[in-house]
Amino acid sequence: MPNNGESTMYLVQLLLPLYDNSGRRFPRSRLNSVERALAQRFGGITTYRRAPAEGLSKRGSGMKQDEIVVFEIMAGKLERAWWKKYRAHLEQLFLQDCVVVRATKIELL
Repeated sequence: MPNNGESTMYLVQLLLPLYDNSGRRFPRSRLNSVERALAQRFGGITTYRRAPAEGLSKRGSGMKQDEIVVFEIMAGKLERAWWKKYRAHLEQLFLQDCVVVRATKIELL
């Protein structure tokens, strides 16, 4: 990290569905286990659960609406290989073709 009083970090966001493709809600324990694992690995996590975000995506000839929860982690470095493997794990766990895991370089002031 820079020594000039400023710190560059990464904000990693995970967008996880609350429901499977059949409309059944995932057990809360599934999200809780992901939250605990990430908090333990990265030393903390912010979770946006109270007002889930909504997504709309094209599926075949129709549109599908999703409700998601957003997890945010701050990390000093971006371990791309680890995140790629973890994203694949989440896709299996949440029965998804693609789980969005995105990172933004941030500067702490």
